[in-house]
Amino acid sequence: MDDRQFRNAMGTFATGVTVITTEVEDGVHGMTANAFMSVSLDPKLVVISIKENAKILSKIQESKTFAVNILTEEQQEVSMIFAGQIKEQREVTFDRLAGQPVVPGAMAQVTCEVSAEHMEGDHTLFIGKVTEIHLQDGNPLLFYKGRFRSLAKESKVVSKF
Repeated sequence: MDDRQFRNAMGTFATGVTVITTEVEDGVHGMTANAFMSVSLDPKLVVISIKENAKILSKIQESKTFAVNILTEEQQEVSMIFAGQIKEQREVTFDRLAGQPVVPGAMAQVTCEVSAEHMEGDHTLFIGKVTEIHLQDGNPLLFYKGRFRSLAKESKVVSKF
């Protein structure tokens, strides 16, 4: 199989869109990512996957902390800023949760301490022990087949199981 076939197959898995943030001495750094999942309830663990050439990789290794910000459908521009798709400089402000920078208005803000790091292929997987969570209402920003999407309006279908 070629790289394009692999990418196309992986693109058929709809994901939420997150911005991963961390802070080191030179400031706050962030990156849009959809490679995120929960790992364990006890202890509460999540994993993020960061490509080997991503600027944020060394920042997370230095800080030993990161936050996962799960974006709402209204935050597509925020996602594009942190993905480098918007080239002009934009002022980005952050809130704080457990002392870590988080994206204001995100549906979920999850702060973590790195508990393990694993290099696999061309990515590093960071397992994070969750230290704090903040939730607010909203609809998620989704990514499917290379495009942003949003949830369809709910219908009143009743299922019997």
